[in-house]
Amino acid sequence: MFSIIQAAGWPIWPLLLCSVIALALIIERLSALRARRVAPNGLLDDVLGVTQKQLPAADVVDRLEESSLLGSVLAAGLRAVSHDTKLPEEKLRQVFEFAGRRAVHQLERYLNTLGTIATAAPLLGLLGTVVGMIEIFGSQTPGSGNPAQLAHGISVALYNTAFGLMVAIPSLMFHRYFKGRIEAYVLELEAGADRLLSQLKRFTVH
Repeated sequence: MFSIIQAAGWPIWPLLLCSVIALALIIERLSALRARRVAPNGLLDDVLGVTQKQLPAADVVDRLEESSLLGSVLAAGLRAVSHDTKLPEEKLRQVFEFAGRRAVHQLERYLNTLGTIATAAPLLGLLGTVVGMIEIFGSQTPGSGNPAQLAHGISVALYNTAFGLMVAIPSLMFHRYFKGRIEAYVLELEAGADRLLSQLKRFTVH
């Protein structure tokens, strides 16, 4: 591996940095976007069951908020109604919407960086290719040539092109995968907030 890096020349170092960052972001998002950290199975039904007859205590709401992103959205509505039973439905809906936007922001964390790497890696590979081509042409002089420099220029061009694609392709695939998963979670968060909103209206004074 070290010999390949040496053959690829200095343009490969930005690509290596991008690969390390992309790998770290992919691992972090795979962990953060697990179902039990976003919307655990049965959580909504448990909350609806607890709030069917009365509002839960403050410590229960605090634990709900810390349990997951869905829990934080539901806890925001519960806390708002507990603090003000005269809260209009429109205000309560705004509370849920604001909490939902914060949850979506957490879901989309680092995705822009991963998408940027997916876009920039082929360009960095192209930069390495151009540098290699410059070295190739620089090795050619009228009437003679430098085979070693020619071979090095070819290595720089090919290795950087290949490595740029190796970084970009997985980054792009995981970026698309995470976007699709987030869209599914957003729908689940919206549905959960809407169901709890319908139930909380019974506790507000009109």
